[in-house]
Amino acid sequence: MEQNMKVRGYKDEYYPPIPTRGTRFWRTNFMYQIYKFFRLNYKIMRIVVKGHS
Repeated sequence: MEQNMKVRGYKDEYYPPIPTRGTRFWRTNFMYQIYKFFRLNYKIMRIVVKGHS
């Protein structure tokens, strides 16, 4: 019942996937980030206001 324990080097599966060109664009687009910031703040404020009424 002895298992074959081999030490293997790094495989491609161990590295994170590389983002696509479109993903990198949306992550670095300043206007889109501002939009997401305000959208998230609006959602949080809706929850807070509902809780206080």
